[in-house]
Amino acid sequence: MKRRTFLTRAGAGLATTAIAAPAIAQAAPQVRWRLASSFPKSLDTIYGAGAFFCERVSKLTDGKFEITPYAAGQIVPPLQVLDAVQQNTVECGHTASYYYVAKNRAFAFGCAIPFGLTSRQQSAWEYAGGGMELLRDFYKDYGIVHFPAGNTGTQMGGWFKKEIKSVADLKGLKMRIPGIGGEVMGRLGAVPQALPGNEIYAALERGVIDAAEWVGPYDDEKLGLYRIAKHYYYPAFWEGGTELSVVINAAQWDKLPKPFQAAAESAAAEAHVNMQAQYDAKNPIALKSLVANGVKLHPFPRDVMRAANKAAFALYEAEAAKNPAFKKLYEPWKKFRAQQYEWFAIAELSFESVTMSEK
Repeated sequence: MKRRTFLTRAGAGLATTAIAAPAIAQAAPQVRWRLASSFPKSLDTIYGAGAFFCERVSKLTDGKFEITPYAAGQIVPPLQVLDAVQQNTVECGHTASYYYVAKNRAFAFGCAIPFGLTSRQQSAWEYAGGGMELLRDFYKDYGIVHFPAGNTGTQMGGWFKKEIKSVADLKGLKMRIPGIGGEVMGRLGAVPQALPGNEIYAALERGVIDAAEWVGPYDDEKLGLYRIAKHYYYPAFWEGGTELSVVINAAQWDKLPKPFQAAAESAAAEAHVNMQAQYDAKNPIALKSLVANGVKLHPFPRDVMRAANKAAFALYEAEAAKNPAFKKLYEPWKKFRAQQYEWFAIAELSFESVTMSEK
């Protein structure tokens, strides 16, 4: 082919592409969805991840795919977001999957499980260790497509009106703690309560509960829990890396044009990274503020940690023996966890123990 002819044809092709792109954008349908959050607007980090997801979807689609976020209780109660998505009351939601362990304990694997994975390890399991495929297969039975969309990192162990010096001090203690973490605390003698974030302060103030865990210093300070309970424990052995998810009605997902699906997936991944960064940046500042306000920091006693670990894995083994969905996730998860712990003990833990001792 002669050079001039080639350039002429190539130029025509580029011109066609330049004209076609806006035409394709104009031809894209206008899609409007609603997202129900499990979290109040006052918690800008955790509610903010869902709002961030909505904003990014709109920007990535030039405003053609708009999702409006609604805070906890505006459309459905905080702990019924998954049900609303299943029933197509809303097209999607932003929630913590361990709120739904009453349906199936396997839901906890998409959020946090006692003595489980850290934030980085959870991401590694889902994005590179086969976890995403396993969870997608599980969610399919509920008519839902899920995407990781935020992580709090390792959480604090919560606020207690009285000191916890041994396992015996947990007996009869009424504590706000959801998911399998609540079941483990129950096995140690506590009385777990599953309350949404916007009800914790009032319950603690009225004495309905004696202790409560939420997330960590930044969010906990906003909730004002330190005004009622001064003893702040760490770590939350039940939430080493708590993942939040965007859950989407599968039938609605299937109707979306492929570019809109790609935009939603990318927006969720961005929200996932951004939320963790927000917590890591804000928690240290908030913790100093809490201590300045008279908060007393305590590590959980070793006998509590040992008893909780034993109770947790006894629960997992028993559940895997009778629940096929749990077993299908638990066995590969347990293998992946063992590999991660070996590696992190060599690299991350040794690095942190040296550098933090020399700070």
